[in-house]
Amino acid sequence: MTETGNQEARPELPSEVDGTAHLFRAIGKQIKVLRDNLAMSQKELAAATHCGLDLISAMERGVRTPQPEFLEVADGALKAGGVLRAAIPDVREAQARARTRHPDWYRDYAKLEAESVELHHYGNQAVHGLLQTEEYARAIFAQWWPLLSEESIDKRVADRLSRQQIFEQWPSPTFSFVLEEVVLQRPIGGCEVLNRQLRQLLRLGRLRTVELQVMPTEREEHPNMDGSFTLSTTKREQQVGYTEIQGHPRLVTDAREVRELAARYGMIRAQALRPRESLALIEKMLGDR
Repeated sequence: MTETGNQEARPELPSEVDGTAHLFRAIGKQIKVLRDNLAMSQKELAAATHCGLDLISAMERGVRTPQPEFLEVADGALKAGGVLRAAIPDVREAQARARTRHPDWYRDYAKLEAESVELHHYGNQAVHGLLQTEEYARAIFAQWWPLLSEESIDKRVADRLSRQQIFEQWPSPTFSFVLEEVVLQRPIGGCEVLNRQLRQLLRLGRLRTVELQVMPTEREEHPNMDGSFTLSTTKREQQVGYTEIQGHPRLVTDAREVRELAARYGMIRAQALRPRESLALIEKMLGDR
């Protein structure tokens, strides 16, 4: 699936089919009610459960899945008396069926992404879906053509955010992302949405498991003019590639083609700014706004 959207005409089996979306929304509402009953702010709950404020907000709105480990801790922090803890088996079952959140044509890669031990991405159009804020993702789908229904936009945003749970795994996969500088300059959704997206990149780029690099627009030479691509390494130590052009996805498994993509990605990283320099550039962009 591209990080800018996909065509409405493609078959899709949403999470509503198996009820998982309703489950997560219901748990999110329970968390909010329990928190409100204690006159506790989201910030206080985040501190008590060692989570980010954005994650608490997303869980309460039902767009992020509350992990079993979180429910275990939150049950005590919210004095839920076992109510949240009792939902853990249902959450685990729903997670096992999570592959139905993705279109049939995308499901094989979505499963590979979720089970990757390494993931490397070069992007020249938009921020990768794993790095997107909710607002940024919503702006992308709201502008997609042909136009998507509001229900479809909501579902696709929720599905995109659900993929970001990969950052919460431990042991965690290792990630590297190379984004063209122009991607960080394009104000998709408006300047405020872009600013919050840049702050998200700073936060994720500082994770020990993530290396984020920027390819400066001023570079006179470039080893890849063929568009975005992703390389994933599976638990079986098999590396595969993934590309998509105008909504047409392609999973690359041929050893020679994967080797060429990997070599190209290595050259891209060599020409991009180093991770520390890239974060400094993003900080400067925010300071200039």
